[in-house]
Amino acid sequence: MTMKKVYFNTPQRLTQLIGANTTVIVAGRRTGKTDSIASPFVLRNMQRMPGSTGGIVVPTFKHGLTNTIPGLLAAWRRWGLLPNIHYVVGKKPPKSFGTAIIEPTDFEHVISFYNGSRAIIISQDRPGSSNSLTLSWLLIDEAKFIDYEKLKEETLPANGGIKSYFGKHSFNHSIMILSDMPQSKKGSWFLHYKQKMDVELIRTIEATVYEIWRLKQKVKEAIAAGQTPPEYLRKKIRHLDKQLNQMRSVAVYYKEYSSIENLQLLGENYIKQMKRDLTPLTFQTSILCKQIGIAKDGFYSSMRESHKYDASNFEYLDTLWQSNVVGQIGDIPTSVFTSQADRDVNPDAPICIGMDYNANINWIVAGQVSEGPWPATGHQSGQPSGNRLNVLKSFYVKFERKLPALVDDFCNYYSEHRNKTVVFYYDTTALGSNYAVNTQDFRWVVIHEFERHGWQVQDVYLGNPMRHDEKYLLINQAFQGKQRLMPFFNRQNNDDLILAIQSAGVLNGRNGFHKNKSGEKLAESEEDLLEHRTDGTDAFDTLYIGCEKFPQEVISSVNYSGFG
Repeated sequence: MTMKKVYFNTPQRLTQLIGANTTVIVAGRRTGKTDSIASPFVLRNMQRMPGSTGGIVVPTFKHGLTNTIPGLLAAWRRWGLLPNIHYVVGKKPPKSFGTAIIEPTDFEHVISFYNGSRAIIISQDRPGSSNSLTLSWLLIDEAKFIDYEKLKEETLPANGGIKSYFGKHSFNHSIMILSDMPQSKKGSWFLHYKQKMDVELIRTIEATVYEIWRLKQKVKEAIAAGQTPPEYLRKKIRHLDKQLNQMRSVAVYYKEYSSIENLQLLGENYIKQMKRDLTPLTFQTSILCKQIGIAKDGFYSSMRESHKYDASNFEYLDTLWQSNVVGQIGDIPTSVFTSQADRDVNPDAPICIGMDYNANINWIVAGQVSEGPWPATGHQSGQPSGNRLNVLKSFYVKFERKLPALVDDFCNYYSEHRNKTVVFYYDTTALGSNYAVNTQDFRWVVIHEFERHGWQVQDVYLGNPMRHDEKYLLINQAFQGKQRLMPFFNRQNNDDLILAIQSAGVLNGRNGFHKNKSGEKLAESEEDLLEHRTDGTDAFDTLYIGCEKFPQEVISSVNYSGFG
């Protein structure tokens, strides 16, 4: 068999070499957290603890389907592990596979390994997915979206494992926590592990790993020279291995990865340029990897964590899972997911949209108004619950993809929506210009494209854009429950929009108080993505102002039981 070389960057190699029982990695997007940090962790545990059962904890089942599981399986395939030969997903394994020490009651949400090991998908939006489990390890992905109270009560107690089988392994009962930097206090539950890390212990582990490697090199050199390696070398290696295993079994490793970590690769001039070009907030989060929350002095300062919710349609998602899309190809095409995956959509009611138009990025923010409960902390004491504006989903296109592509994405996602009507709220920014898409203005293009896809458009003109100080007062009062509608965001479908809203700042200029939009004209970079700037927040503003001040459709009924 030909050995296949696999490349790991320094953070990925370091995480594996330290091998702490509890590992917490906080790093930005595209740093290979799932692909090359989580995948080796899960593979090691399943291979070296045959018959064990582990848990893969995700905030929502949809996230597990679209991000975590495809990322794991894609890495395994690159390393030569094949579906139906080395593992099966979502079905009972063949008789040729080994059996687990404690088999799951069903295999619907299970990855089964050839040696009898099992990994169970535990999604927090699905009640009871941790019930009655006995686990030997946990992978917690997208930790900033994890409900820590639920994790502490339902899942962590299950990570007791079977000591009589795997007690000799330092990674028995191991936990790996992965996330990028949280933007809220609630999502920051795992940051305290930084204080739990014994820095001297980690340094000792690093030194021991190096010493073992150095001694093994001596053994190899002796063999290559046709000599018998001294016995004391082998004894020393065995002794150090035993010590390393003991240290790893009690070690906590916490690491944040920012661009500064790659200073040698990026160069000092790059960091200086980013500090010049980026807003202070973006530099703090994207370059220095520092924690932020909903800006207390930001444009949306009254938004709270309770204004976000999860609303998965498990029947639809189970159908995708049972069709074994993940197990067969390791990835799910975006086109597979439609609004059928969302339980907050009323398919018989129109969809309201607000938009933003820009040469490099264009947005649609979609919502529906409905009756439903407000969070207890979201409005004034004694004020009754009222109507919700549920921000169902946001869409954006960048660069060469323009408005026709944006409308196309919307129509594809809502292809199963029965009421093919959009209430299109727009102001003067949609009139008289089109960034050379064609001779018509934005309003004409939007209406034309929706009608071309078979949708009816009820266009509602809002007039001139509302002044920023008036808009600030209106929307923050809405978050406080002082307006007719309170906005809520589907967490899974608006991750970029939510980040942009939480990051939006304010400026006091000669023309008064306004949203800080200074970053919109800067060139995009890996650390400063267009979708995290204020363009999307302007589309949300238009949607809210339209629905609040210019209501068009009848309030619709949606069942809110179980919304997170």
